[in-house]
Amino acid sequence: MALLTLAAFVLPVRAEDNVRIQEEIWALPLPLPMFAYVVRPVGDGPFPLAIMNHGVSLKPVDRGFFPLVEFRDAAKWFAKRGYFVVAPVGTGYGAAAIDIPERGLYGPFFAKVGKCTNPNFRDAGRALALADLWIIDYMIAEKRVLPEDVVVIGQSAGGWASIALSSVNPPQVKAIITFAAGRGGRVDGKPNNNCAPDRLVEATADFGRTSRVPMLWFYIENDTFFGPALSKRIHAAFTAAGGRAEYHLMPPFGNEGHFFIGSPDAIPLWSPLVAKFLDAQK
Repeated sequence: MALLTLAAFVLPVRAEDNVRIQEEIWALPLPLPMFAYVVRPVGDGPFPLAIMNHGVSLKPVDRGFFPLVEFRDAAKWFAKRGYFVVAPVGTGYGAAAIDIPERGLYGPFFAKVGKCTNPNFRDAGRALALADLWIIDYMIAEKRVLPEDVVVIGQSAGGWASIALSSVNPPQVKAIITFAAGRGGRVDGKPNNNCAPDRLVEATADFGRTSRVPMLWFYIENDTFFGPALSKRIHAAFTAAGGRAEYHLMPPFGNEGHFFIGSPDAIPLWSPLVAKFLDAQK
């Protein structure tokens, strides 16, 4: 897999603002090889890099049918702003799903939290954060992106990994944006039933003690994975410990706010706040 060529196909797209972008599927020869959806400005660059991390599913069938392209409209929005967007598909998902026993944090299903009686939220976040560091190093070595102009965006477990990444303050990463970040939501499929909310808050505070990367956090009022009460506790713990995170609780969106970033209809709601935040980091 590590020997696969990078661009599997190219789909030219012309943006409304005359910035031409194109979509590709890459095979990333990382220590754990991954496929990735890539959307980028046309040209050789180098460009600022945006990594977009997806969430997780605890069901093997759902992981097997995971879409190769998620957050497509959101990714294109970042590309139109000049970012080289890489959205990796985690090992154990979609085309990379492997029906063999799962092997810990770094097995086919990346970053399990373990049993709810004793969840390991910290290491699960750090495992996915490590994959982001691999991607950053690889893209810089390819000379396609600017070495100190990286933004990381994550949703749900991908957002949790982004918070974990902030705790090690990678010098290449200038900003992090999360949507509905967390782990352990909707245990047994029940809304507002977190695996271990106190442990999640505790782990967030642990990340905040060393995190100094500017962050923008979005939560949604009708998110049944990480509702307003829990997300406010998470943010308070993180910032009290020293982390830097601007918190926005968005109005109810659709039938389930947790998937806010995946809808093109949500872009007009979050994009002005993201644009203002990113402009402030220049």
